[in-house]
Parts: sequence; structure tokens; C-alpha cells
Amino acid sequence: MDRRKFISGAAKGALGAGTVGLAAGGLAAPAIAQSNPKITWRCQSSFPKSVDTIFGASERMARYVTEASDGQFEVQMFAAGEIVPGGQVYDAVAGGTVEMGHTASYYYWGQDPAFALGTAVPFGLNVRQINAWIIDGGGQALLDDFYAKKGIYALLMGNTGAQMGGWYRKEINTVEDLKGLKLRIAGLAGRVVEKLGVVPQQIAAGDIYAALERGTLDATEFVGPYDDEKLGFYKVAPYYYYPAWWEGGAALHLMVNLDQWNELPERYKTLLRAASEAANSAMLAAYDYRNPKAIRSLVQNGTQLRPFSQEILDASFEAWNEVEADLMANNADYKTIAESQKAFKRDAYLWAQLSEYTYDTFMMVKQRNGEL
Repeated sequence: MDRRKFISGAAKGALGAGTVGLAAGGLAAPAIAQSNPKITWRCQSSFPKSVDTIFGASERMARYVTEASDGQFEVQMFAAGEIVPGGQVYDAVAGGTVEMGHTASYYYWGQDPAFALGTAVPFGLNVRQINAWIIDGGGQALLDDFYAKKGIYALLMGNTGAQMGGWYRKEINTVEDLKGLKLRIAGLAGRVVEKLGVVPQQIAAGDIYAALERGTLDATEFVGPYDDEKLGFYKVAPYYYYPAWWEGGAALHLMVNLDQWNELPERYKTLLRAASEAANSAMLAAYDYRNPKAIRSLVQNGTQLRPFSQEILDASFEAWNEVEADLMANNADYKTIAESQKAFKRDAYLWAQLSEYTYDTFMMVKQRNGEL
């Protein structure tokens, strides 16, 4: 089947512009034209084209919207830095510099800590849980209320899955080993590791390798095997730790200027929602397929895999509880959204112990025994 013809045909049915309706004496052509106006929007990504799994999701969304509307609603994609720097995408969208942006909400936690809950917080929801909470558990409505105060509307669009804990130039076995460590780390996790003696650093992706090589950084976290291998961190920091307890499932969003969203025809809103859902699923599928190959390649090239010790995980968990208690006491939006996530998380892990965990554990043992 010709995909373009299928999408175009489906769009005509969805947009009410099919020839059947006209033949049956339906809407006149001028009315159809008015309800499907020609619109061109710009979407700025927080990511370079080289991070093809994430940037590719936004390209997929743009392509689907443009094709399904027969070009009437055209979305043009721009990589990080082409209009504004990657870390300023939210500000550009809210301020009207661009109509849309593809970014991680937690990049803007410094403006309001509640932004972090749209992407990931330490010891928060995993990828399936955040999808469930947003799509079916009332999370979208809670985020809508918060984002509206910030001048945007946001749609879930992509997830990396659980990330790796980063690259270290030396082994980290105890909390004592963390003291004085210069670690590039994003989001609220910086406030947590700071309590353990780490010196958190904010460094752009393109500058990380050189900083590790020179010793300006002792360690860095980024995403996971597929993205990390391309950046070459294993050449200068051989110890690869897991898991990233601060990003159990990092969700990305398509942020839309709220005024622009409100003025958009309903059928175009539906197109954006559908295209974002498709891109959300496709990004995770891409990571799930590519990461296994990348981790094997990294190990073959000398990477030393190391789990964070129980001591470090427990200390980090306790430090996060202290940080979050302060956030909940001083930020009403954070408290409302976090309480909803925490309530769902308790039930989700109770269920997962019976289903996913037991099945996956059995299959992992078989894999280790060479029986798959």
C-alpha cells in the first residue's frame, strides 16, 4: 500500500474534505477551505540532528501532520540552535518566537520545579508508568493546568526509557567516593547529589567530551548506550554506571504556544494529538531496538559496566526525599502533581511485581543461561 495515498485518504475523511460529502450535497468548497486553512508553523527542537532518535521523533510528527493535511497544516522542523539555543525552547514557545517546540520539560525546573514532573524526577515514574499516568490516569489534565499558567499547551511526545547513570573516570563504590566529584547532571538530580558531596555541573552536550578529557569533569550522565556511544565518552571515562535513578523514564513534550493552540481549528488539534502519540511510541521503540546493540558494542570497546552500590542508591533516595519534602512544602503546583504521581506509582509497582517483574526475571535468567 502507498503510505502517502493512505495518509492523504484518511486525512480527507478525518478533515471532512472528501468528495463523498460534496457529491451528497454537503459543505460547499468555501466552507471547507475556511475550516482547513493553510497554516505554516515552526517547531524548534532542543536537540541537534545528530541525536537522531529524539530529533527523528519530531521529524516524524512534522511529516505526519503535513502529509495528513495535504500540506494545509505544514510543520517545519528546526534543530537546536537554528532559531534559539536548545535550552531556551520553552521560552521561545511561550514568548511566541516559534509556535511549537520539542523539548524536555525538566530543563526549565529552575523557573519552576513543577516543570520537572513533566519529564522525570529522581526515583519517579518509569516509562510505562508515566505514559499510563498522563494518558489514562489524569496526568494530562494536571499538567494542562500547570502549563496553562506558563503560556503553553503540551503533548507527550517521546521517551528514552530508563537511562544509564553515566560515565566516570574512576570507580565509584561508596558515598565517600562521590565527595568532590565534578559531575555533569541535569534536572533536580543536581540538588540531590549535591547533598552527597558531588559538585554538579551544567555543560552543553557538545562540550562534555573535551571537559572529560581535560579533567574539568570527573563524570557525566547523558542518555543511554545508543546516544552515548556516538559521543565517544567511553574513550575518556571507561566506567559506565547504572541505573540513572533520576531518569527512570524521561518523557519529552511537544510544547505549543497556548494562544496559538486555542486558535487552531479542532481538526488540526486532533492531527497534532495523533501525530504526537505516534511519535511518542516510535521514539521508545527506536531506543529499545538500538540500545541493546550499542551496549554490546561499547563493552567490546572496553567499557566497564558497573551498578551503583546499594549504599549509594539508599543515600540518594534519602537525599531525594529531603529535597522533595522541601519542594512540596513550598510549591503548590509541584505538590498537586507529585502527589498524583506518587499515588499511582505505589499501585503500579504493586501490580508490576506480579506481572512484568516475574516474567522478565524468568526470561533474563534464561538469557544468562544461553537458553534463548
